[in-house]
Amino acid sequence: MSAQWLRSRRPGLMVLPIMIGLSTDLHSSPAQSAPCALPPQHAGVTVPVEQVGVQWSCRLQPIISNYTTANKIGPIRTPLPETIYTYLLDHPPMAAALVNRLDLGLYQAAARKPDRFWVTDGEGTEGEVESVYQDRTTRIYYLEGSHNGTFLPQMTGKAVVLLRMRPVKDPKGTEAVETTVVSYIQLDNALLSGLLSLLRPLIGKVVTRQLMKGFDAANHLSQVMLQHPDRVLFEATDPPALPDHEVAFLKQALSSLHEAASSIPTKTTSP
Repeated sequence: MSAQWLRSRRPGLMVLPIMIGLSTDLHSSPAQSAPCALPPQHAGVTVPVEQVGVQWSCRLQPIISNYTTANKIGPIRTPLPETIYTYLLDHPPMAAALVNRLDLGLYQAAARKPDRFWVTDGEGTEGEVESVYQDRTTRIYYLEGSHNGTFLPQMTGKAVVLLRMRPVKDPKGTEAVETTVVSYIQLDNALLSGLLSLLRPLIGKVVTRQLMKGFDAANHLSQVMLQHPDRVLFEATDPPALPDHEVAFLKQALSSLHEAASSIPTKTTSP
């Protein structure tokens, strides 16, 4: 989540964007003795690192151990059921297309190969995101990207993004998902890394803004899906239509959201 790779891939619901550089200090647990061992604890978030293969561990460990900036954001609540949230999270081109067509953002995403996506937020951040590990509650991503902003010189770098999710319900019984994101960013530019003490606050603000922008887009998308399902389906099928299996899922998802909303009791006032 420093900023360049903010363009999301399986990240983030928009993921998106969901993920790129971080600014505040983060302290992970001490490195283990095994080569390329990854710490299981990251700013209070437990990750099943034992499930990550050695090849990936040796790519992620140098970034986590020698990060330029790191941060923790969340938990952030997205008002969607777990099944719909994770489907959009794991299908970045679909999520980005809906956000773009509904005028909720400028995101674009395209598959490069299985589990690897190119993403852009349309505002100077782009890169490729690759899924390293996933289960029902966890996602681990590896990112390479760049950010060309107004107040900072062009930055390129790598990132490790860890997502931890849990389904919740609000007092009315509406389903949602709370997501906590921990990110480690390693800049390629040695000069920027050397000026970190001066640039950290600015980089942190840019990264946090970009990351939150992705979750805001996801929240706006969920609201449109709830309130204007016909519009969402129209945009999904308007040429060029989304793939058939994605349209089929979307029809089912919109129907289930409508049924869930209809089943929520409304308060009535006594005469």
